[in-house]
Amino acid sequence: MQYVIYFLIAIGATTVGSLTGMGGGVIIKPLMDVLHDFDVQTIGVISSLTVFSMSVVSIGKQMLAKTKIPFGTAIPLALGSVAGGLAGEKLLQVIVNALQANSAVTVVQNVVLSLLILAVFLYMKNKSRIPSKHLEGVVVSLLVGVFLGICSSFLGIGGGPINVALIIYLFSMDTKSATVCSLVTILFAQISKLGTVALTSGFGGFDLSIAPVMIVGAIAGGFIGASLNKKCSEASVEKAFNAVQLIVLAISIFNIVRNLAV
Repeated sequence: MQYVIYFLIAIGATTVGSLTGMGGGVIIKPLMDVLHDFDVQTIGVISSLTVFSMSVVSIGKQMLAKTKIPFGTAIPLALGSVAGGLAGEKLLQVIVNALQANSAVTVVQNVVLSLLILAVFLYMKNKSRIPSKHLEGVVVSLLVGVFLGICSSFLGIGGGPINVALIIYLFSMDTKSATVCSLVTILFAQISKLGTVALTSGFGGFDLSIAPVMIVGAIAGGFIGASLNKKCSEASVEKAFNAVQLIVLAISIFNIVRNLAV
């Protein structure tokens, strides 16, 4: 039964993640916190493996469908996210070692995630009244990528709505273009995180028994989400994006309350 639950989480989260550019980790991480079957760092690794699989499939399908990808912005963002991913993983290790309590780390992650999700939701609902920037240049994109990579790796969410909202605001992209750009950034951030784990602690110390099932679900979700993104209108993608944010916010608040009571 456990394998069925995690498969459904993976395919559901990555379908929505591929459709909206959230990546899936922003749903997977809080739900795995709720189930409480694994420690914080193991959840981060499993989430990264799942999101990595989804993003490879989704980006590949988008490219085969000849979807326009703004590589001029996406590549510097992605490279910056690699550096940010390294920094985020180090930050997580420092906090885990400092707090020495799984529940305390979960609270910190979910508080930060809740605040970011709330800010993104308010921005997306009011973005028509908030003038966006028209930033250009490799250096700017690299710096934004570093910030997104830190958030992605530290929170174990793959970037999610933070990527999409910031890309829309700073680079004046529409939601669908920002979605594709976000997925490229997410892919590189996960490569960075998983590479750091492989070169430092290795994967032997993590319970990854559930990972194969979730990766299969993620591959299926990547295909389904990319197909839906191609068919859906800009307005539909944005509605799905905002709806998922509210769900994630509710799950994160639940995780905060439950772990504070421990």
